[in-house]
Amino acid sequence: MNYDYIIVGAGSAGCILANRLSASGEHSVLLLEAGGKDSSFWFKIPVGFTKTYYNETYNWMYYSEPEKELENRSIYCPRGKVQGGSGSINAMIYVRGQPHDFDDWAAAGNKGWAFRDVLPYFRKLETHPLGNTKYHGADGPIGISPMKDAVHPICHVFLKGCDQAGYKRSDDFNGAQFEGAGIYDVNTRNGQRSSSSFEYLHPVLTRKNLTVECEVLVNRVLFDINKRATGVTVQQNGSTRTFTANREVILSAGAVDSPKLLQLSGVGDAALLAKHNVALVHALPAVGQNLQDHLCVSFYYRSSVKTLNDEMRPLLGKLKLGLQYLFTRKGPLAMSVNQSGGFFKGNDQQAQPNLQLYFNPLSYRIPKSNKASLEPEPYSGFLLAFNPCRPTSRGSIEIASNRAEDAAKIRINALTTEKDIDEVIQGCELVRKVMGTPALRGITLEEISPGPQVNSREDFLQYFRKESGSIYHLCGSCAMGPDAQTSVVDERLRVHGMTGLRVVDASIFPNITSGNVNAPTMMVAEKGAEMILQDAQKASGAARNKPASAALAAH
Repeated sequence: MNYDYIIVGAGSAGCILANRLSASGEHSVLLLEAGGKDSSFWFKIPVGFTKTYYNETYNWMYYSEPEKELENRSIYCPRGKVQGGSGSINAMIYVRGQPHDFDDWAAAGNKGWAFRDVLPYFRKLETHPLGNTKYHGADGPIGISPMKDAVHPICHVFLKGCDQAGYKRSDDFNGAQFEGAGIYDVNTRNGQRSSSSFEYLHPVLTRKNLTVECEVLVNRVLFDINKRATGVTVQQNGSTRTFTANREVILSAGAVDSPKLLQLSGVGDAALLAKHNVALVHALPAVGQNLQDHLCVSFYYRSSVKTLNDEMRPLLGKLKLGLQYLFTRKGPLAMSVNQSGGFFKGNDQQAQPNLQLYFNPLSYRIPKSNKASLEPEPYSGFLLAFNPCRPTSRGSIEIASNRAEDAAKIRINALTTEKDIDEVIQGCELVRKVMGTPALRGITLEEISPGPQVNSREDFLQYFRKESGSIYHLCGSCAMGPDAQTSVVDERLRVHGMTGLRVVDASIFPNITSGNVNAPTMMVAEKGAEMILQDAQKASGAARNKPASAALAAH
């Protein structure tokens, strides 16, 4: 089968690309997804992520290699294996990041990626209640819902505590002021998840020039002798199939599987490929390098007032909330459990906020068993979690074999810089400072963990080493940059040294953004789609304007 564009991965980025590239009707587009369709009710209901957190049908359920600085623990790294990708199973917090995050992208040699350049694409993808403003859009596909009027009452106690601790308030983390405490926005519409699959892909599935194939595992990208991507080979229903691309193959398989697929296809570090008997097509040593993630740890508290634990744990409470959601599309089931938080400076030496807080009016433990589900703890409780915004430790993604069926080796390489270690301690001190305010002391019976006995810098660091985990913001493993020795794609997301091959997903981030990464991933897809169409138009124009003598010579 022959198509103009083949997109590998129907995740947050791939669904947007499929919509935009097929919109004119001029180009034929094939979208390939390893998982199934997002037809289950649990993908629509916001709280449904608790049902997909450990569900191997919809989740790759990856684990890192043992992390030396985290007591040799393997860190859980869930990734979406379903139409919509990780955007179908995440907690929907909608945060773009700080302007300087993107200014740093541009400063690294990526022209056109400063905040002023990417803001129009953020505005393009969203429908925000504030309407068309300097910072927001009013008619984009993704619905944005501020949770301000609907959060649990103790979230306002948290905000009051931040006031008492001397921190700023932010009315809109995606507006004029990023720094401060506030209530998060979520990507929902009318109480339902507003993913790129639901909003970009579902409405256009009837387009004749768009084909979507699910439960397809891509084995490798195919190339001609000139290192031009010509298609892909896949496994589907026990058979091997080949699809060819007239214009481009676009990898949108995410920060784990996009570099993995490049390596399986012979594009990557020569020594790694030789180790796994993969024929070298093009040596590109940065493929799979520069992996980044946000690591977080939670502090747990027993409350003197009712919390969501009291509503969501009992069977009767679950039934009441279910009926409320069914008839009104409102209530806790219509929101994220990550309701309030913010962005803070860990000390006066910080030029920008370097720590993110999550205040949850519910406390739950990450299950030790893959068969368990996320359940509230059996007491009135809440938790306060933090993660450093811009860790400097760098990890890697490497193929484990030359088989597409085998998961890649994920190395987060956490806490390998002094800056990251210092920010862990800053984060613990920030939590204790906020929790020590009169407002929060007034609703707290005790700190369950780590407990008051953990109070020194050494104790805080040890607690983080023992209890921290990924907050699932993997990115950077096919980094964008001008140098083919240290990056994978150029500023137009084209793979260095190759033709007809791009990467468009969170793996191209040169540096991680300050906050949840789903929003900037969708921005990258909007901007990437525009670039692809611009380049196609230029190529068509050049072909039309080619002199007759040149055209004859080409034949």
